[in-house]
Amino acid sequence: MTAEFILSELQSIANPEKASFLQRFFKTGKGQYAEGDVFLGITNPLTRNIAKANKQISQEEIQKLLDMPYHEARLAGVVIIVEQFKKASEARRKELFELYIKNTSRINNWDLVDVTCPHVVGLYLLDKDRSILYDLADSSLLWDQRIAMVSTVTFIRHKEYDDTLALAEKFFTHKHDLMHKAVGWMLREVGKKDKETLVDFLERNTIKMPRTTLRYAIEHFSAPERKHFMEMK
Repeated sequence: MTAEFILSELQSIANPEKASFLQRFFKTGKGQYAEGDVFLGITNPLTRNIAKANKQISQEEIQKLLDMPYHEARLAGVVIIVEQFKKASEARRKELFELYIKNTSRINNWDLVDVTCPHVVGLYLLDKDRSILYDLADSSLLWDQRIAMVSTVTFIRHKEYDDTLALAEKFFTHKHDLMHKAVGWMLREVGKKDKETLVDFLERNTIKMPRTTLRYAIEHFSAPERKHFMEMK
């Protein structure tokens, strides 16, 4: 089990036509958020299946996957981190967490972030100091910022909302739509668990947040409730 073997498995099912579509969909053009990313043209489920079939590879081989130019190879790398994390000892979880954090510049698209960070960063920090999330939030790297925000969904699932709400406020002035959507998504998740907490937060902050964030946050509200908050903007 090596990174090169996994890459060969991915290349054997590559689809150039789909790759062309994915490179447009994931904004890989000049000046776009994923400028320069290269796709093989493989669906996420297929990539994940290959990763899971080879999840026992060494940390050195995981790093090789993360260093590859191909999006699907890096996805396989982070999926393997998630798979190994599930049954790892606390000491090994620390190593995997540190590997993940060391490679945030390679976890460089929203799908790579969203399907993995809750299961590594969020889960590891569930019973630990969470100041690293605020360090990531203060980073100039978009993917660090998205990891900080989306990782908190793990806390939300355990009915812990303070970090989600604090980070959401930090990102109200963010310039990128990807963060507006991520913040709104996490606020919506808070509302699923505790609508009163979300409503209280929105009453205090609606006027300050981007419209996209608000729309995502209130997606599951009734029509009159949505109207109430949209009119506050």
